[in-house]
Amino acid sequence: MKISFKNEVKQDDKITSEEIVNLILKQRKIKDIDNFLNPESPLETNIGGFGFKSDIKKTLFLLEKIKKENKTIVVYTDYDADGITGGAILWETLYLLGFKVMPYVPHRRHEGYGFSIKGIDNVKKQFDPTLIISVDHGITKVKEVTYAKKLGMSVIITDHHIKQEKIPKAYAIFHIPVLSGSGVSYFFSKMIFDHFVTSEVTKIVNNFQSDYLAFAAIGTIADLVPLTGPSRSIVKYGLESFSKVKRPGLKHILREAGISDKKITPYEVGFMIAPRINAVGRLEHAIDALRLLCTTDENRARRLALYLGVTNRTRQDELEKSLDEAKKILIIKLSAKRADLKTPTCVEEIVSGKDSFALGGFSKTHVSDQLLPKIIILTSDHWNEGIIGLIASKIADQFYRPTLVLTKSDLPTGRQAAFYKGSARSIQGLDITNFLRSLKDGYLVDVGGHTAAAGFTVEKEKLERFIKASEKKAEKEISDKMLERKIEVDLKIPISKVNLKLVYEIEKLQPFGIGNPQPTFLSSGELTGAQIFGKKNEHLKLFLGGIEFISFNSADQFSTLSRGQKIEIIYRLTIDRWGGRERLRGILSFV
Repeated sequence: MKISFKNEVKQDDKITSEEIVNLILKQRKIKDIDNFLNPESPLETNIGGFGFKSDIKKTLFLLEKIKKENKTIVVYTDYDADGITGGAILWETLYLLGFKVMPYVPHRRHEGYGFSIKGIDNVKKQFDPTLIISVDHGITKVKEVTYAKKLGMSVIITDHHIKQEKIPKAYAIFHIPVLSGSGVSYFFSKMIFDHFVTSEVTKIVNNFQSDYLAFAAIGTIADLVPLTGPSRSIVKYGLESFSKVKRPGLKHILREAGISDKKITPYEVGFMIAPRINAVGRLEHAIDALRLLCTTDENRARRLALYLGVTNRTRQDELEKSLDEAKKILIIKLSAKRADLKTPTCVEEIVSGKDSFALGGFSKTHVSDQLLPKIIILTSDHWNEGIIGLIASKIADQFYRPTLVLTKSDLPTGRQAAFYKGSARSIQGLDITNFLRSLKDGYLVDVGGHTAAAGFTVEKEKLERFIKASEKKAEKEISDKMLERKIEVDLKIPISKVNLKLVYEIEKLQPFGIGNPQPTFLSSGELTGAQIFGKKNEHLKLFLGGIEFISFNSADQFSTLSRGQKIEIIYRLTIDRWGGRERLRGILSFV
């Protein structure tokens, strides 16, 4: 574990709370601090600001023609929270403007991600549209777009994923990597709305001021898009718009999650709202999530919200079971390499995390590093395709290794599967999508994704060769230095300079998330007290410099602490506002 800090404030430094926060922003290369703190509203931004002059003109011309001739449009959207929220924005916008439009969400297991030949055939058979518009996918689907054109359907792509060298020959492409799929959909849909809107429609609804901003914020947070630039604007104003949203679906999601009376932050979106939308696409069919977001029927919204909640709990149970299985597989792999360990029990402790985690973070002992390969690859014949990405994420987080998780992909006919579907998660410094794309020729059917996450498919007969090629490539390209966990703290600071005023200034940086994390601080001090708390006495509370610090799920460290002990801590600052009073509190991330 390597701990570093970007800057240091010393005891004798005369510096205000505002200057401390400005120092942090400058370290993060924020040049226009005022614009960062007060971003332009998405209502003031249009998609033309991202370019696309000729594509905008072509798109509006085609839409005018389709509307005049009453032809059908299909909004073909991805099945995750980003795609579903973006799909809801675009489908509903076109519907309210009087277009003949239908949504289409592919089945994750039967059709897979994005455009597929089977999905395009289904769209043709069910709707026979003149135009297909993608949401949150399409930029890598060269063959499929060509196929749709041969069937007489034009294709417009709206996407944000990484391009390949060859891109589809679509009618128009709106590719904006700095946004989420729902963010691209928001600005694309607003362009259409502004062009076709009439006074009658305006009197009925203008969802871009509230509902669609909330949708785009959900998609942006769920897809882990950096909260900088226009994405920061979407999330900042989108979170504020939750208090204005009146649509039944979103209200019942909040109610079912038990947060209808809470201020919505990225935490509520990332851990309570988005998982419910994602769950139905992981285990069932995501069209029900889109129906929930768009329905105007109170009873239907209640039923669908309950269904999403139940499905999410099923997903949690299935993930826990599959994650245990994945760790057992890893135990077997590590046990075969335990030359430096005395018993298999040590390996099991490594995998369970007992050897790796300490008070709020990671211990300095990394015996697991002696055994772990540079890339972890786990396979199964029965894991649900919808949760392999979650398994990969958990394994990668615990062991700080790029992780590939694959499962046999059942064919709709019930015949023996010929493919394995895979999901990948990475670490800092390794672009996992490019890593996999370099192996595509000869091994993979397809691959797509982001720098930190990817999805791919491999033929069953090539699986073992693919695994060996991946491990060989990882040994060559991933250095030991890349595999060293790093904690880079924003500021080393004396505890005496930490106060409520500093937290007030920090709160102005919200919303926090990927690309704009909550500032972290490194301080040392003398422990004046410690106690355990929680329903099961599972949490730990420390007192340093008159400030209370919380370390979750760390009660087992209580016996190692003593009054007067000098310790160094890494923490975030919050304000405890319970009971109408304000009290400074630190949340420990490492001791």
